[in-house]
Amino acid sequence: MSLPSLSLILGGAASGKSAYAEGLVRAVSGRRVYIATAQAFDSEMEARIAAHRQARAGDDWDTVEAPLALADAVGGLAAGDVALVDCATLWLSNLMLADRDWQAEARALMASLAACPCPVVVVSNEVGQGIVPENALARRFRAAQGGLNQKLAAEAGFVAMVVAGLPMVLKGDGP
Repeated sequence: MSLPSLSLILGGAASGKSAYAEGLVRAVSGRRVYIATAQAFDSEMEARIAAHRQARAGDDWDTVEAPLALADAVGGLAAGDVALVDCATLWLSNLMLADRDWQAEARALMASLAACPCPVVVVSNEVGQGIVPENALARRFRAAQGGLNQKLAAEAGFVAMVVAGLPMVLKGDGP
């Protein structure tokens, strides 16, 4: 199987999007690089990170921690790699909470993805199907995430939405 230079896997929380994306990467030969954006600020997040690590155990993944410097991590990939970014949603929230210029960071990420010499699969949450958040930060985040997802989807050769563990192909040819 081959992957386009950029694939986007969307879904809600606990939809199975990460497991589906990991399966895509496993099906391609090359050095597997897992670019992790999560930060363990509490025990719940520590448990989620541990579960993701366990899902990859024994599969020979190289892990790169990039909670903020995602464009740099993607820029460090080489021909012959195949990478999974998990996930754009946590990366964006990290930037916004750190009061970083997320728009400039998103432009840098898109440039790094365009120049990347290997396939990259990006996991992201679809956040626009719920109720309107009651606080301003959550509304700004939802709008920013929706915009980032649209930019990623526009450049991706393959886009799928995962619901209840089932992928629905939105763009490109499914594997």
